[in-house]
Amino acid sequence: MNELTVEQTTDVPLDELLDLYGSVGWTAYTAEPDVLRAAVAGSSFVVTARRGGRLVGLARAVSDGATICYLQDILVRPDEHRTGVGRALATAVLDRYAGVRQKVLLTDDDPGQRAFYESLGYAETRDLGAGTLRAFVRFDPA
Repeated sequence: MNELTVEQTTDVPLDELLDLYGSVGWTAYTAEPDVLRAAVAGSSFVVTARRGGRLVGLARAVSDGATICYLQDILVRPDEHRTGVGRALATAVLDRYAGVRQKVLLTDDDPGQRAFYESLGYAETRDLGAGTLRAFVRFDPA
């Protein structure tokens, strides 16, 4: 098996992005390739994982570098799940923003994702107790 390489990048070829995002079914991203390209290019930090040169994962963050880091995307090809790729990507982002107090992310309600993010130190806001924290999100129609 080829060794995994994880590295920060500023440029991921669009065809590789579309293939990776498509592999996990994120069609909201693949339906608008120019928007995906702009989103990745405009991120504060992008890290990729490759095995044998093949893009197998990506994580990106949006941050001011001082007070907040939003882990926007973390995705891993399905055939690479449970191989440490996701943890390596998340760790790269968390290490980069170690001095930032607020680290935020939104994800769906898949039970495996909850366990994964909790293992990285994240908690669901509803688990923090009454009145301690609220989260709001607004999605506008495309």
